[in-house]
Amino acid sequence: MRGFRWRLGALAVVALLAAGAASAERDSPVIVTPNGALTGQMVNESVVVYRGIRYAKPPVGALRWQAAQPVAAWSGTVAADKFGPACIQRTKLSKEELAAVGAVPPETSEDCLTLNIWAPVSHDHPLPVMVWIHGGAFVAGAGSLPFYDGTNFARDGVILVTLNYRLGLLGYFAHPALSKAARPDEVIGNYGLSDQREALRWVQRNIAAFGGDPANVTLFGESAGGMSVLTLLSTPSAKGLFAKAIVESGLGWHTMHTKSEAEAQGAQAAVAMGLTDAAATPDVLRALSTDALIAATPERDVGPMVDGQLVPQSITAAVSKGDYSHVPLIIGTNSNEGTLLRPAAAVTKLLADLPPSFIGFARSYYGAPALDDGALARRLFRDAIFTAPARWIARHVSQSQPAYVYRFDYMPDYFLGKVDGVSHGLEIPFVFDSWKYVPHASLVLSGTDKAETAQVHSCWISFAKTGTPACAGAPAWPSFSAQSDETIDFTRPTTEVRKAFEKPMLDIMEAKQKSRDPNVN
Repeated sequence: MRGFRWRLGALAVVALLAAGAASAERDSPVIVTPNGALTGQMVNESVVVYRGIRYAKPPVGALRWQAAQPVAAWSGTVAADKFGPACIQRTKLSKEELAAVGAVPPETSEDCLTLNIWAPVSHDHPLPVMVWIHGGAFVAGAGSLPFYDGTNFARDGVILVTLNYRLGLLGYFAHPALSKAARPDEVIGNYGLSDQREALRWVQRNIAAFGGDPANVTLFGESAGGMSVLTLLSTPSAKGLFAKAIVESGLGWHTMHTKSEAEAQGAQAAVAMGLTDAAATPDVLRALSTDALIAATPERDVGPMVDGQLVPQSITAAVSKGDYSHVPLIIGTNSNEGTLLRPAAAVTKLLADLPPSFIGFARSYYGAPALDDGALARRLFRDAIFTAPARWIARHVSQSQPAYVYRFDYMPDYFLGKVDGVSHGLEIPFVFDSWKYVPHASLVLSGTDKAETAQVHSCWISFAKTGTPACAGAPAWPSFSAQSDETIDFTRPTTEVRKAFEKPMLDIMEAKQKSRDPNVN
């Protein structure tokens, strides 16, 4: 009997150890990629997340201001259990203040090229993949921001990838000394863009290990992320790295500096950091402190440039000539992108540059919502900088691929009466179904707000899976053409399709742009 009890006890211990091992495997699943093994973390019973995966070599030392280099394979198993640091960035807030509002992780580093993956635990076929490029004017942001949480994409059968890319002068900087020392085929200036391309290459090599289909990757981004998507569409070496694209508030007619213009700006920045032209050798530049580079980073006018190598021509030139990746596209804007028009002096300048006759027409066209100068300027800014170029791009893309245009004008109950239309970036918690990370608003979402969130999220999910944005509870979203000129309007009380949306004003904006840029045809 004593031996029998011992065997029972031994079996119980074995069972407990086996259960513990199974629990550990369930809580920290191991995946083997071509680069090496990783352990993730279970978000819930159906979703696992892998955080802080290195996709390129650290861009430090001699690799500062070099194109992103493929990461070396590793031995052993790496714990992908925490987000990597955000890339060095300029902000008016302290790191503590940013962390408190969820705007940026508390840790930043020049060694920041990591990505994060949310994936379903089980699947019976290769899954569609979505790769998100964050916004932040190319000077701020991170792929780990809480409202970019990919749990609900994975819940609905899509693998979600977010990433960090170099920002500010570390990501977009040209200088004559660096150009002189570079090889003829070397990337100049567009280092953050090269990071994005390398992340997409990493996805192509590795995503199958997570259950993803490398042939069904949708690239999407907002603001600077949307501008990045447009630039990657126009980048020959990015062709084939994604099969579909979504541009949220990504401009389109913005000025892209030439290599020589960017070099002149870089030389001025070096002088501001105490380096004369003679003193600014590549080694000296690469030895500059990150604090000095942050201080010298402008708040605006940072981003991809026409370097003649990675980016051979501007977005408008590429689109007008058809020299871009021909893939299905969703593109759109929010109803109050004019929230970006600040300070007040910008309103005064915008209106001062317009003839009185046009201002009178605009007041009449927009009606009551644009009676005061600020409201009028915001609407003109929205249509000239966002809405008109989105329509123009969609018209060109529609000649070879399905293109879908949207306007986002749904205001959650919490914000009704507090703001004038949907501000820049407010579509993001709808797209990600991530309202729980938005301060205050998550506490008061109405049933209608939740239904709208489910609808918008389903549009993006459907597009990733099939290439057609079928939206739950909404009318069919028609593909755009010059003849149909149809836009889906996410608004109250119900989503609807609008024909020739804002056409009179957008036609005027396009005509004005054609007079400034011969590539806008």
